[in-house]
Amino acid sequence: MWKIVVGFIAFAALSLFVIMKAGDKVDMSGEKHGADAIHAPEPAAAPASVPAVPASVAASR
Repeated sequence: MWKIVVGFIAFAALSLFVIMKAGDKVDMSGEKHGADAIHAPEPAAAPASVPAVPASVAASR
């Protein structure tokens, strides 16, 4: 019985720690669809000055 109490206290302490660290950045509203959805920005394309084939491969051709 005492192990359940200790486990509950440990879980509660961990939960409070995570909530305190995250602050108001946690979104608990579930999945979003349509206009409410926020998507990550597209990754930037490689600069034009970067060669498509590495120099070591190009030299061996």
